[in-house]
Amino acid sequence: MAVTDNDKVFAGSIPGIYETILVPLIFQPYAADIAARLALLKPGRVLEIAAGTGAVTRAMASALPASTAIVATDLSQGMLDEAARLGTSRPVEWRQADAMRLPFEDASFDAVVCQFGAMFFPDKAKAYSEARRVLRPGGVFLFNVWDGLEENGIADAAQTAMSIFFPDDPPSFLLRTPYGYHDRKAIERDLAAGGFTGPARIDAVATRSKAESARGPAIGFCQGTPMRGEIEKRAPDRLGEATDAVEEAIASRFGRGAVDVGIQALIVSVTR
Repeated sequence: MAVTDNDKVFAGSIPGIYETILVPLIFQPYAADIAARLALLKPGRVLEIAAGTGAVTRAMASALPASTAIVATDLSQGMLDEAARLGTSRPVEWRQADAMRLPFEDASFDAVVCQFGAMFFPDKAKAYSEARRVLRPGGVFLFNVWDGLEENGIADAAQTAMSIFFPDDPPSFLLRTPYGYHDRKAIERDLAAGGFTGPARIDAVATRSKAESARGPAIGFCQGTPMRGEIEKRAPDRLGEATDAVEEAIASRFGRGAVDVGIQALIVSVTR
């Protein structure tokens, strides 16, 4: 399924909910993972694309030496504004930019990183070719994507709830975009189409997603992602009910107390 324009809308109250609920719920462990991998490479200048609210940016700012320059970009100015508001442990450069049309010179970075953004690129090969273009020879493109819904229980429960709540036309954002790009062969083909000639390393990394109750994850997925737009398009007055339905689905599957659920992502690394 193709990425839609709605899939890229991170505006209004979405950035704040995304940061306060989804970052600690599912993104933070992988931000630390990327920063640790990057630190081993000792890059002098790093570009982050699709930086969102800055989870990886903050991790890199802490893990990398002050001499490493960090430029963090995102298509959504609202997400960047939230990231800049939260700040980092040392200065970074924030810049609005489209990953498919990067406003940087050729061979100007030692590493390009992307945290759960590749799934949103309408033309992945084009975005990868831009990452390759701005990398210096020997530079590394490091990114992660979610594995399938079957490996990510909270998101799977949310998608199941939407299929019941809207039986005739369920929102498909989760299935279509964030959890819809995990075929290793497809990733390798897109990288090759983007000009990367060397083999890509793809590692599956599992961790745990924890929350005090099912309520937080339900709000995060229903109100802190573009799925919110899909819900409101179908039923403008039922966002609260849809959130309740997802909460019940998560609680029914994983218990009515604290949530502790497995999640899994693929970590991709390829050298220019």
